[in-house]
Amino acid sequence: MKGTHVTNEADATGRTRTPRRPTRSSWRAGLLRGGIELRHLLRNPKEMSGHLTNVVVALLVAAYISDDVPGTHTPMGHLALAGFAAYLLFQIGLINLPQMLVTEREEGVLLRLRATPGGIPAYLVAKCLLLVVVAVGTLALLLGAAALLVDGPLPRGGGDWLTLLWVTTLGLLAVVPLGAAIGAVLPNPREALALIVLPTMGLLMTSGAVFPITSLPVPVQQVAAVFPLKWMAQGLRSALLPDAARTAEPAGSWELPMVALVLAAWAVVGFLLAVPLLRRAARRESGSRLAARHRKAAGSGSVPA
Repeated sequence: MKGTHVTNEADATGRTRTPRRPTRSSWRAGLLRGGIELRHLLRNPKEMSGHLTNVVVALLVAAYISDDVPGTHTPMGHLALAGFAAYLLFQIGLINLPQMLVTEREEGVLLRLRATPGGIPAYLVAKCLLLVVVAVGTLALLLGAAALLVDGPLPRGGGDWLTLLWVTTLGLLAVVPLGAAIGAVLPNPREALALIVLPTMGLLMTSGAVFPITSLPVPVQQVAAVFPLKWMAQGLRSALLPDAARTAEPAGSWELPMVALVLAAWAVVGFLLAVPLLRRAARRESGSRLAARHRKAAGSGSVPA
């Protein structure tokens, strides 16, 4: 019929099938799968240690810094904690998620899900649930531990709590789809870490997350302003630091409308990239491709032959 376009995909057996739209059963299966993955994470000390280590590092840095933000009476440690809070959200979306996606693709999870009705939509729902819970839990742990152990900052009123909520939400929307798009194109788990860690660490150092961005050269500030981490950190500073601290910002204010605009723009870009790239990755999966990747990994000594 005119105006209707249906794309058929091959399943694991080579037969073609029409992709299913997400249904109520897909959402239910995704929530159940997400709950299972969350329980697995909580019971796995090795996986939990990575998130806890990040919180410990942030607390140690905040405890070590004793100066004030230049031109204010705000402790530099408070600025660093707000920046680390933003970076933890950024890291979950742009490091943890791509690694999960490419690792599970390598293990054949995506291929198996293609043969399950509603499997891929349920998988994406599960990953979103897992990431949101981990991100919010890590953020709450960092802020709570900082307040108790190093006199860290907390929102001072209802407006600041609301700002913390919408900046966290928009920040995750800005980086999670982007992380999914990156995970869809990364070649394999062995190269994934090297390809994504260095750029994210560079953004950490240039986005004003651990020290005032005004101390950096203007061209560096302009480059950092293109990426979401700078605006996530600025938005969280507005929720956690006193108003007097805004004088240390490049514009002399928190620029919350610009924070919302940039993060929303990145969310749109991420969704526009993630959906076609994930569909392409799923469409290209096959038993022969999976076997070829395993042979290559075994030949390089990365996994047992």
